[in-house]
Amino acid sequence: MRGETVRLTIGERISWYRRRRGLSQRVLAELVGRTEDWLNKVENNRIQLDRLSVISSVAEQLDIDLADLLAERSFVDWGPDTGERTVPSLRAALLTYRQLIPTGRAARDLHSPDALLERVTAVWDAYQSSLFGYMTGILPGLIEDLVYAVDQYDGADKRRCQRLLALTYQASTGVLTKIGETDLACIAAQRGYDLAEQADEPVVLTSLIRSVCHALLSAGRHSDAVSLIDNTPATIGTLESTSSRAFVSVYGTMYLTGAMAAARADDQAMTTEFLRQAELAAQQLRRDDNLLWNAFGPTNVAIHRVATAMELGNVPLALDLGPRVDPSPLPVERQVRHRLEVARAYSARNHRDDALRLILDAEQVAPEQVRHHSLSRDLVLTWIRRNRGPRDEQLAYLAERLNVA
Repeated sequence: MRGETVRLTIGERISWYRRRRGLSQRVLAELVGRTEDWLNKVENNRIQLDRLSVISSVAEQLDIDLADLLAERSFVDWGPDTGERTVPSLRAALLTYRQLIPTGRAARDLHSPDALLERVTAVWDAYQSSLFGYMTGILPGLIEDLVYAVDQYDGADKRRCQRLLALTYQASTGVLTKIGETDLACIAAQRGYDLAEQADEPVVLTSLIRSVCHALLSAGRHSDAVSLIDNTPATIGTLESTSSRAFVSVYGTMYLTGAMAAARADDQAMTTEFLRQAELAAQQLRRDDNLLWNAFGPTNVAIHRVATAMELGNVPLALDLGPRVDPSPLPVERQVRHRLEVARAYSARNHRDDALRLILDAEQVAPEQVRHHSLSRDLVLTWIRRNRGPRDEQLAYLAERLNVA
């Protein structure tokens, strides 16, 4: 199956794994609390299965990972920005034993904290511009240089490098979840969280809690992610009128991630509460900002209201709110993610042309993000399968660019 699922829809993957497990449609449907007719339509692409809470339930009953149903790991193309060392080099940097045994670390050039900050800033700028290939090319060397700097420096410089390394692990978590490397994302998130605790910086620690939550979501552990966010105030405290703008930003963003986790866990009450907490933070911040690369503010809260509505199956609400949100104040990654979400809502109401237009617009802005995201890939595949008329050239060429044709 590995290597073949890139050209299968989620429904077709369910069919393959169901037959591999020796289950009939009736049995699997009963296990997930649905009808046999519903599952038949899902497997034959007559119903587009896009709620992660339902997909997770199916994966659990099939005893497979959520990622097995969503998509294969993405192949990162070589290019002028990536060079010829991408995900395998990043995996090696994350898993090498030399990071755990100081005596095993080879000597290398020691860079100043200021120089390392410039490189960390470049990585985060690339993430928010959806330049994922570029990130996989430069993250391995940056991680290795930062690990060495943490080992060599003392005092304030050491703590500063710990902070930078934690943020670099967070950026690694972000790009790894985007390209489907779920297990590596979990490792990067845990490494970053541990460093943030060592550095004893509440703002960075709060930001890394969000990163751990993202990793849990990518692994399909939605309820665990909800519990993490729900219990976080006991660790970091609550929002105060005197809180710094940076803390307000990471605090609000953390609750937005929690809202997505709650929606994917099909928990309407917790989703509403987490969105409320994020809204309070946005009101305190008063405007969209990008402190610590969080892109937090009223616009991001509005975007998440649309995304959580879709996760909870409230398509009318998503279609009411989504087209009215202007994501332009936010970085490219957030803008494109919102377009994909609204496209999903349009597709759910059989407005395929509107949905296709949004994906094509998004591709113009961030081709890598659209190519790697399971949502855009599955939408395009499903449209291809459903097409019974003349060949749609726009759709066909898009499918080729996404490598799902």
